[in-house]
Amino acid sequence: MVPFLDDMQFHTRRYFFNRAAAGLGGAALASCLNPQAFANTAAPPPVDAAGALKTFHHKPTAKRVIWLFMADAPSQLDLFDYKPKLAEYFDKDLPDSIRNGQRITTMTSGQTRFPCAPSVFKFAQHGQSGAWLSELLPNISKIVDDITIVKTVNTEAINHDPAITYIQTGSQIPGRPSMGAWASYGIGSPNENLPSFVVLVSRLSNGATPQALFSRLWGSGFLPTRHAGVSLRSSGDPVLYLSDPAGVDKETRRRMLDGLAELNQQRYAEMGDPEIVSRIAQYEMAFKMQTSVPDLTDISKEPKEVLDMYGPDVTSPGTFAYNCLLARRLAERGVRFTQVFLRGWDHHGSLPGNIRNLAPQSDKASAALIWDLKRLGLLDDTLVVWGGEFGRTVYSQGTLTKDNYGRDHHPRNFTMWMAGGGVKKGLVYGETDDFSYNVVDKPVHIHDLNATILHCLGVNHEQLTYKFQGRDFRLTDVHGKVVSDILA
Repeated sequence: MVPFLDDMQFHTRRYFFNRAAAGLGGAALASCLNPQAFANTAAPPPVDAAGALKTFHHKPTAKRVIWLFMADAPSQLDLFDYKPKLAEYFDKDLPDSIRNGQRITTMTSGQTRFPCAPSVFKFAQHGQSGAWLSELLPNISKIVDDITIVKTVNTEAINHDPAITYIQTGSQIPGRPSMGAWASYGIGSPNENLPSFVVLVSRLSNGATPQALFSRLWGSGFLPTRHAGVSLRSSGDPVLYLSDPAGVDKETRRRMLDGLAELNQQRYAEMGDPEIVSRIAQYEMAFKMQTSVPDLTDISKEPKEVLDMYGPDVTSPGTFAYNCLLARRLAERGVRFTQVFLRGWDHHGSLPGNIRNLAPQSDKASAALIWDLKRLGLLDDTLVVWGGEFGRTVYSQGTLTKDNYGRDHHPRNFTMWMAGGGVKKGLVYGETDDFSYNVVDKPVHIHDLNATILHCLGVNHEQLTYKFQGRDFRLTDVHGKVVSDILA
């Protein structure tokens, strides 16, 4: 028995019911209350373990993932999903046969009309694939033959917080581990001096009105806390308290950590709390990061032509361009999962003006990241994902004019793109109706998307599980299938 777990049980009513039960019923109840009760915890696991999986489920095509997350939901209608027939429907109500009574948000449910708003932006075909792209994406148009555009991603969530929680963790209810945490838990990271999961939240552009981002979106949930994402700050120490205080040198810090580790090992032997092992690992990682993080964030030796690719903002810490360059540097160092957030796409009103300010930031830096990875020979085994939590409606929210409109939340279909790491090049996958309102061919649910990302990492999404509260959990819950058609 484990003293720590025993002590926890003595303080619950459930312990009484457990003791009162008999036979298999008692064993089942104990398992539900404490999933670790029957585990072998006689010795702590090594703190530098590569991951819970001993081997990959199949040969991976990607060694690492960089997810450029466009928080607040960019408009697929104004960027990727060209609908020329919409011009005929300007200011005409969305046909009932298209909406078909589907759920809409409370922000537009009170409107007496749902007037169609064709995009004001010009579209053109690019690359050998002939993909249609908005004039807002001049740089993505140059790399379109290196990416797969998926036009039919869909979700059930219709509001920001449950939607972003859903795509990040596989559940609309907070508390589950994020995808990066699952990757860290399952396959770890070959770099022992940096976290296996790093998060970069980009600085807001002028005038942006973003939704909140919560650290639970890159949290570890019920997985050991050492698998949570580490968010690097754009000012001061990239990680709080990374620098030693005055008068403390590296040798002193090393002796302190060694003594602390010995005390924690003793405590673990007494109590059996697995979080003590996580604490030991986190202290060690923090010590290693004191050297590795300053080297990571020092971009002074980057060639001028590389900096020019990302644009003038790249030298300003916290910008999306700077964070994309850091993502490439993290990829070079073997970090398993990097997530770069760019907020401000919540354009319920004045969309044309607002998206003109934000889209160029994403366009230039995202394309530069692909060029940069390709230049270094890293794109083939790095999976880059671009997209947000849902899409935008064809009908206008608020007043519609020829050159101005807003768009509400739309979960029925939205566009994401992927590059490298085993996905096909120059592919446009799936199709939506003439209103970009419903999927008509090849739907990709967010569970399918997550299953496909894990597949590229060599992980079967149905087999990477963790037992918690009496059941086996996984990122994709009980859903999801790999979208094999987009794999090379």
